Amino acid sequence: MVEYEYKSNVFAPQGGRLESNMKKVEIYTDGACRNNPGRGGWGAILVYAGREKEMSGGEAMTTNNRMELSAVIAALSALKESCEVTLTTDSQYVVNAIEKGWIDSWKRNGWRKSDRSPVQNVDLWEQLLTLLDRHKVTFVWVRGHNGHPYNERCDTLATEFADS
Repeated sequence: MVEYEYKSNVFAPQGGRLESNMKKVEIYTDGACRNNPGRGGWGAILVYAGREKEMSGGEAMTTNNRMELSAVIAALSALKESCEVTLTTDSQYVVNAIEKGWIDSWKRNGWRKSDRSPVQNVDLWEQLLTLLDRHKVTFVWVRGHNGHPYNERCDTLATEFADS
């Protein structure tokens, strides 16, 4: 079992050596859902060496939190090698689960929260943990719908998919 250490908002395997020659990638993500639950979409933008790649997807019946996680997972999965990532999202659900160590407690408690209720989206959290073992990820939270150009574009990608 890999233990994780938290340094500021950086999530990396404990004792893992971070290579200085890792590619530095910026990722922006957002999720959207109509009637939560309902038709959902996610959007992501990857920025590397001055180039941008937009991605989107979704599900017919889902929740907003699933779409937020799906955006992060899809974007990290698109990286072909281990990278140093700054991941910017408006999802406090995602950021707090990592930064505040909730995910470690959930996993340690058999995917149950402190009130013993089951954690939602375990399948996605497990996928994300696998990806976080591969990449050095710094999570940055931004307020949604507040004029951040990449967050606004990710919102458009997500909502367009949800509405399609």
